[in-house]
Formats: sequence, C-alpha cells, structure tokens
Amino acid sequence: MRSPEEKPTAENAKSAEKNDFSATSAVSAVRPFFVLLGKEWRELMASRAWWVLLLVMGPLVGVSFISAVRTYAEASGLNGTAVGVGEAFSPLVGIWAPTFSACELAAAFLLPFVAIRVVSGDRQSGALKIELQHPMSSFARVGAKALVLLAGWFVASLAPAAAVLLWRSYGGSIYPPELATVVLGHLLNAGLTIALAAAMASISDHPSTAAILTLTVTVGTWIVNFVAAIHGGVWERAAAYTPTAMVAEFQHGLIRLDVVLIASALALTGLTLAAIWVRLGVAVRRRVFDSAGLLAVAAAAMIACTFATASWDTSESRANSFPEADEAALEQVRGSLHIQAHLAPEDPRRSDLEHRALSKLRRVMPKLQVQYVSATSIGLFEQNSPHYGEIWYELDGRKVVSRVTTAEGVLEAIYQLAGLTVPVESDAAEFRGHPLAVPPKGAATVFYRLWPALVAGAAFLEFRRHA
Repeated sequence: MRSPEEKPTAENAKSAEKNDFSATSAVSAVRPFFVLLGKEWRELMASRAWWVLLLVMGPLVGVSFISAVRTYAEASGLNGTAVGVGEAFSPLVGIWAPTFSACELAAAFLLPFVAIRVVSGDRQSGALKIELQHPMSSFARVGAKALVLLAGWFVASLAPAAAVLLWRSYGGSIYPPELATVVLGHLLNAGLTIALAAAMASISDHPSTAAILTLTVTVGTWIVNFVAAIHGGVWERAAAYTPTAMVAEFQHGLIRLDVVLIASALALTGLTLAAIWVRLGVAVRRRVFDSAGLLAVAAAAMIACTFATASWDTSESRANSFPEADEAALEQVRGSLHIQAHLAPEDPRRSDLEHRALSKLRRVMPKLQVQYVSATSIGLFEQNSPHYGEIWYELDGRKVVSRVTTAEGVLEAIYQLAGLTVPVESDAAEFRGHPLAVPPKGAATVFYRLWPALVAGAAFLEFRRHA
C-alpha cells in the first residue's frame, strides 16, 4: 500500500503549472515596460530640446548663484561693508531660494518643449500606432515617458547640485531639511510641468499646438496671481495653489500638506488625461466623456485636499513659525478666533499682516477665521474712513481692536483677548544666522566654461554615435 507521499496528485501538478504560468506572465508583463523605458530614454537622448535644456541650465544657475553669493558676502562684511548685517542671514533665503529659481525658469520655459517632444514624437512618426498593437495599458505608456522625463530633470538638476558643492567648499552652512524642502518643491513643479505638457501633447495633433496650450495654462496661473493681488477673496485662495505660490513656499522652508496633495493630484490628473487621449483607436466622443469624468473626480479630490491643515516648518531660522514660547501659549487658546481686517488687497499693511503674522498663526490655530473688508482694491481713497486700517479680534464674544500689523502686535492683541500673559522669549532660541564673507571663487569657471563644454561634448558624442 502506497503512503500518502507517494500518491501522484493531479491537483499539485495543476497548481505548480498555474504558479509557473503566473510567474511567467508577470515577467512577460514587466519586461516590455523596461524595454519601453529604454526606448523612451533613447528618444530623450535624441531630443535636441533636452540638450538645449542641459546647456542653458548651467549658465542660468551660475548667474543666480554667483549673484546670490556676492550679495550674501557683502551683507556679511566683505570689502568693508557693514559688518554684522549678515548675522541674521539664512542660506535658505540668501542662497538656495535665488539659486534654485533658475530651476523654476527652466521648468516654465524649457522643460515643456522637452516633454512635448518625447510625448508627441511617437504620434508624429507613426510609431504609436505600432506600439498600440502590444497589450500594454495606455497609462503604463505615459508613465514610462513621465519617468524618463523625471530622470532627465534629475540630470539637469546636477547644475544646482554643483552650486551646493561650491557653497560647501566656501565654508558655507548647509541645513539639510530646508535644502531638501527646496528640492522637493522644484521636483513637484517639474512633475506638474511634465504632466501638463504630456496632456496637451496627447490632446493636440501637432507639437506647436501643444506648446501654445501649455504656455496658455502657464500664463493663466500668472493671471490668477495678478487678479488675486488686486481683488483678493476667492482669487487669493485659488492663487495659493498655483505653481508660483507653491514654489515660493517651499523656497522659504514651508511644507503644507494640502499643497503637496493638490500638486500630486494635478500631476496624476494630467498623466491620466494623457493616457486617455493617447488611445487613438477609441472614439473621440468616448475620450471626451472619460476626460470630463476624470476632471470631475479630480476637482472633488482637490477640494477635499484643501481641508488638510498639517504643515511643517523646515527652515533653520523658523521663519514660518512664531517662537516656541508663543506657540505653546497660543495652543492654550480655546474657541474659534475671528479676525476682521479693514485693509484693501493692495495695501502694503495687508501684505505685512498676512505674511508676517497670519500665515504663522494659521499653522498654530487651524480654526482661525480671517475676513478682509474694503470698498476698493487699493484703499487710497479709504484712508479718511474712520474704521479703515482697524483689525478686530473676536474670541468667545470678546472683542479687541488694533491697528498694528506686525507679528508682535497681533500676538499682543490675542493675549489680551484670551487673558494670557505674554511669554518671555529666550535669547538662546534666537537664530543668529550664518554670515560668510567669501566671494564666489571658481563658480564662473564651473557654470560658464566647464558645464557648457561637458554638455556640448556629450551631445556631440551622442549624435555622432547615431549618425
């Protein structure tokens, strides 16, 4: 009599066959994607637009970095300037923000042409029709292009990375959290640009049309910022999620969860829209309906993201936060604080109030309600109004009025309203800054000579290899 171990089991054979088939199918599904990645990378390397982006990136970063270092050095006492001014200087504002602003310019005016070239190249050559015969999802095709474009952006980001190394060689201070925040902001901005360009290139029939549409959307975000500065209100809240405002916050060391979620949702929406329109075999009517449904879902998701209130101040100087003693005192305030400011959108005092005090106050008191009241946009003819310039604070039925727009004035009014004593600030917690009176030695050689030579040499070898 056979033991149970000796009995042939058909079930085990079928199970083993099924597992082998599943593993083979998984490998078969992954392998074409990597093949597609290689093909897209070769397309990127053959793109003249990408080489132009690389060539221009070095001098762009060089101009910003050299100017920033010179200004920083002069403020720190170089060449007999006022010694001690640089004690309040932070590399985040003095070096990283202006240096990485070159990435913002490149993402707005150069990266879209690279993305459009990569996405629309297959469509123009007819290779897309051949690729669509392979059983691969359209989102995987667009995702492969997006990954390659992000890899290309990382290569272009070697220019600001060289600036970081130069700053370190000068003896400059580097605070990793704030530098990582700046990099994250520009990475999200590049992702938004790639997604937008991919969507426009997939919808339009010609690359020039896609470029015009992409530039139109970019200019539209600038118009939103301009209108927000004049009218405020809903426009001001919408402008807070434009790429320009997003990058500005990251460059000041502030990470807001709602901004990160909305930027990620916009990028995912753009790539999904590109995946919908890259399906050439699907009727246009069906693609329009799918796009409308996608935009409706994306709008609902982004509205939900605006309720996320978490934020992180990664700046070494705590530029986006009140002193820790004040934050601890504000956390003791119970109830909802309502502030009504009688200031016009273009009044400089409103800008001071918003950026120096209220933006910090919102991080500590998420339930804060702020209302701006004005009859005009500039407030020039409201100066004679008896209530113009007043800032009313209301908490649990108690009201206090003030005209001070500084952070100290706002805190004093809140403490008076809540019946709290003003906390004593510690001198040890005060940020002393990192002055550095050193000129940008060698930076011109790196960005104006070495970088263009390396890029030109690499481009020559690449095009010669495929000639």
